Amino acid sequence: MKFSGALKLNHIFRRLYKTKGVANSHLVLYARPNHSDRNRVGITVSKKLGGAVVRNRARRRLREVYRLNEALFKPGFDIVVVARSKSVDAPFPMLVKAYLSLAEKAGILGEQPQ
Repeated sequence: MKFSGALKLNHIFRRLYKTKGVANSHLVLYARPNHSDRNRVGITVSKKLGGAVVRNRARRRLREVYRLNEALFKPGFDIVVVARSKSVDAPFPMLVKAYLSLAEKAGILGEQPQ
């Protein structure tokens, strides 16, 4: 992640959960300006979705979706993505589509790079 860092602090996650999120059947996305020139991304996967192997795989896939499309996002946001149960078995292209559509709804998608 060239332009981004990881979001790790619990109080920042809680602050983002209080904002209005956008959701679809695969994911929930919360975003908030962080007044810096970088994005910070956090991913949450509940224990309800499966064991550690399943949760870590879901986390890796969501991190990869962001990494591949990082240039499309506007800088300066804290972003938290919550995986829903459908995201565990979803094909990768469907995850990409779900992630980018939520980012567009949240207004954190910038212009397409040339």
